[in-house]
Amino acid sequence: MSKTPTEPQRIALNGPTMGTRWSALFYAPPGYDPGALAIALQDAVAEIDDQMSTWKPDSALMRFNTAPVGDWVVLPAHLLRVLELGLRIGRASGGAFDIGMGDAVRAWGFGPEAASAEAIRSALTRARPPAHEVLDLAPERGEVRKRAPLSLDLNGIAKGYGVDRLAEVMLDHGITAALVGIDGEMRALGLRPDGAPWSVAVEAPDPARRAPHSILALEDAAVATSGDYRHWVELGSQRLSHTMQPRRGAPVQGGPASVSVVARSCAEADAWATALMVLGPEEGARVARREGLDALFLLRDPDTEVRVGPLFGAVDT
Repeated sequence: MSKTPTEPQRIALNGPTMGTRWSALFYAPPGYDPGALAIALQDAVAEIDDQMSTWKPDSALMRFNTAPVGDWVVLPAHLLRVLELGLRIGRASGGAFDIGMGDAVRAWGFGPEAASAEAIRSALTRARPPAHEVLDLAPERGEVRKRAPLSLDLNGIAKGYGVDRLAEVMLDHGITAALVGIDGEMRALGLRPDGAPWSVAVEAPDPARRAPHSILALEDAAVATSGDYRHWVELGSQRLSHTMQPRRGAPVQGGPASVSVVARSCAEADAWATALMVLGPEEGARVARREGLDALFLLRDPDTEVRVGPLFGAVDT
């Protein structure tokens, strides 16, 4: 009589979302049918994209962007959570992370439209109070209002939140050990079947090729990387990063090549990676230590890096 296989089967799922792809890797008992789970995962990230996309004119975010100043607007729960987290990290980072950069993102060509010289001049010269100073949230009513003209953009946090939603769906389906991600933003649940942590590569900031700089071992943690080597626009002879410097209304210049952050949730890691890119290695490392973050700053010199936190082997004093 043949034996029934007992070894867990490795299952890898993926699908389109937010202009890229989501992924989920886990192990299940022999014969497990992942069909319902795959549908639930796709539905979860589609919901986030439908609420938070700046490329969809009818998204909840874009409807709020066009709402009059002073009007309370009812928004869906996931969008409210992301706004609340974005404002909290905006305050904690001293405005380095600012969800109110939608006009600048579009002006420099990182939205649906091409870069516009007139829009760039406006982004550079307009008074720009940070979003955490002019956006009011009433979570108990599910409402938000802006007290000054404001265009929200969540590209620095929405993918991370989407990864967290993937993790929540896995847990809802009884899967407590998995690795999920969107476009390199990753979150690990539990351990692999052999008791080892999940291995996640930190990419070397090289626009010409994809290669790992280092490998992280993650258990119940998330990692996100912000850099200038994958998403940019060229204006004349300049290659400009998609990360915006809120105080200038323009792309970050002279910053690190990339910053990777490990945090409890992927939304937090995503937002903090953006904030630390803006702050730079010196101020960013100080803020990362204060916030208890593990962070890796990779600088232009391939042999130069700044490490914060024990996960990256830093010995902080």
